[in-house]
Amino acid sequence: MDLSNENIIHVKKQGIEYLQFKKLLEYKNIINHAYSIGIDKNYRTAKANKEKLDTKNYQKALKDYEELCFEINSKKEHIVKPNQNHTKEVKIVKEKEKKAEPDFNLETYNKTDGLITNQKNIMLSTTNADCVLLLFLDPIKKVIANTHSGWKGTIQRIAVETVKKMKQEFQSKPEDIICCICPSIRKCHFEVDKDVKELFEKEFKEIEEAQEIILANETKNKWYIDTIKINQILLEKEGLKAENIIDSGICSVCHCKQIHSYRVEKKEYGLNTALIELK
Repeated sequence: MDLSNENIIHVKKQGIEYLQFKKLLEYKNIINHAYSIGIDKNYRTAKANKEKLDTKNYQKALKDYEELCFEINSKKEHIVKPNQNHTKEVKIVKEKEKKAEPDFNLETYNKTDGLITNQKNIMLSTTNADCVLLLFLDPIKKVIANTHSGWKGTIQRIAVETVKKMKQEFQSKPEDIICCICPSIRKCHFEVDKDVKELFEKEFKEIEEAQEIILANETKNKWYIDTIKINQILLEKEGLKAENIIDSGICSVCHCKQIHSYRVEKKEYGLNTALIELK
């Protein structure tokens, strides 16, 4: 199924599939970017536990990264990826370790869910299986960011933290920043219990559109939450222009035959990746 729409294109090359945002393609002279498609791909690189590396899955992830990077005219050696942990921690990448492998630096970027850089040939990577991934570009200052905002990160306002760091560290102006929202679980499937619903109500009580964001399913005593809308509102409040917040509009659960979903795959879930790099 082709996932192209008004905001994205679905590219298929040599058995490799990925999405690209039309808005970011306007700046293809300065950046590379992609969001992976295909549940036969798995970008899981973390250790199964603190001591043991799942060598088979790690080698597959390296191969999948290599193939995807090649198709967007980059190299897997450019990749820097954080060890995501549903935090609001956003770090600056000043350089990449000079080695022939991607930098999955579990110490420098431990418990980190967002990366920012103004350096060329550093491919920022995040992964998801339902969570929101946000790709940022300031085309004026030539700064990029890649942020993982699961529901816990959304409550901690990591999208806002990312923009603040772009402003503080690189003097980015919010009105210049573009933010693209990758495929993720949507309100149609992000069903939560009362405890999570109350966390969102408490944190976002100032948002006037709360009734649109948190919908009750009274027959099941469950609630559906629109984390996409929340992030859009937060980014606008931080100064981004509405037209510069671009949503893919794709639900990972609705399209679970093409995109990994934790809610569908359960314990055996795989991971997609979002990539962005300055040339």
